[in-house]
Amino acid sequence: MRMRIAKEFIWEMSHRLPFHKGGCQNIHGHSYKLRVEVEGNTDSNGMIMDYYDMSAIMDPVIFQLDHAFIVDENDELMLSFLKENNFKHYVIDRTTTAENIAIYLLEIVKPKFANFTNIDKIKIRFHETADVFAEIETDL
Repeated sequence: MRMRIAKEFIWEMSHRLPFHKGGCQNIHGHSYKLRVEVEGNTDSNGMIMDYYDMSAIMDPVIFQLDHAFIVDENDELMLSFLKENNFKHYVIDRTTTAENIAIYLLEIVKPKFANFTNIDKIKIRFHETADVFAEIETDL
């Protein structure tokens, strides 16, 4: 039977948008929430995938991001500051907009979800705040 399931993950993280003309050019943080939704056919046990398996994929990613500063690899000012002061940080290859972080997260977890042969779609909804999010979906 065809179904969708989802699980949410919540963590604290900071960033900045150096190009921004408003307050987001400054260092600031958010309580992030990520909803991971998969779609496919249930197996002989009536499951698309075990939520335990979903957590096993996502928890290590969230652990790296939790209480870290996510930084664009081209933000030399922040990279220097973070390294010199031994602050927890996570470097990505793009600016740290909600849209780019959503795409990045999808790219790194997509191959792991693709190992489940009965799953054929994944959707990431990345909340930067309680009322704004970026969403991306792809076939596996």
